[in-house]
Amino acid sequence: MKRRTAIKLTVAAGVIAATVPQKLLAIDYLKPVPESFGLTSYLKDGQVQIRWNNIPLVAYRANQSVKYPYFYPLNGLASGTSLTTESSLPYPHHRGLWLGCQPLNGGDYWADNGPDSGQIRSTKLELGEKQEKSIEILNNCKWVRKDAPSPWSDERKFTTTILNDKVWVIDAEIKITASEDIEIKSAKHSFFAIRAASDISPAYGGVLMNSEGGVGAEQTLGKEAKWCGYHGKRVARPDVVEGITMMTHPGNPWKSTWLTRDYGHLSPSPFYFLDELWKMAKGKSINLKYRVVMHVGTPDEADMNGVYEQWLKS
Repeated sequence: MKRRTAIKLTVAAGVIAATVPQKLLAIDYLKPVPESFGLTSYLKDGQVQIRWNNIPLVAYRANQSVKYPYFYPLNGLASGTSLTTESSLPYPHHRGLWLGCQPLNGGDYWADNGPDSGQIRSTKLELGEKQEKSIEILNNCKWVRKDAPSPWSDERKFTTTILNDKVWVIDAEIKITASEDIEIKSAKHSFFAIRAASDISPAYGGVLMNSEGGVGAEQTLGKEAKWCGYHGKRVARPDVVEGITMMTHPGNPWKSTWLTRDYGHLSPSPFYFLDELWKMAKGKSINLKYRVVMHVGTPDEADMNGVYEQWLKS
């Protein structure tokens, strides 16, 4: 082919490409692409989407417009539906899995009353180390309030791991550093928290249970436990039982005492059951560890105690 003819054909192809709708130029795939298998991630516009074998598994939403960063959905491996809710009655401001606190040095970093009263603002979001069955999310946040100093900032590492075909986990490591002197007398609304999907909550037929055998809010509220969670039959798959369980690390700087509700809210709330004023000096830091487990079957069937011991060893 002569050089002049080749140039003409190239120009013609460019003109056609510029005039043909983009959807007609997209490449179709008759089979799943190899890179879609296993654990994959997508970071865009302040959000991280994580998939398992190209099916949505979990999303972390840290756009700067939200009250605080949160996880939603957290999907069960059997049902493919979320074990948490992004908004349900009562208290529709509860968002899946999140970190918050109210009151905190005069600010409200919990309720759905706008960012001026207090906002946990993401300042850095990126993906960390990726392995075959695990992905890290790295997020830095600053706790801010209009016309007031910031009480503290935090650095977060969330590691999503597929343990087996029935259990996956999020391991949370959070370092909080005080930007001013902190004093907390009592705070029911704190700290790392879950709002479970209605269908696995006791008010709708699900089960609330802790590691010590307590069942329901009556036997778990204010009790110390290694873990606590909800499980039940899924409304979309009545033949499937799934659950979500939160675990606290014994190295955390306070007792593992739980705030629990039968409508679907729980937290190893450190400040609700205080014996005395909790203080943190400016410049000081604390390190927190939690594990959140999404499991098929009851806690016994999913071996929650084994999952807890494996976490401590790892």
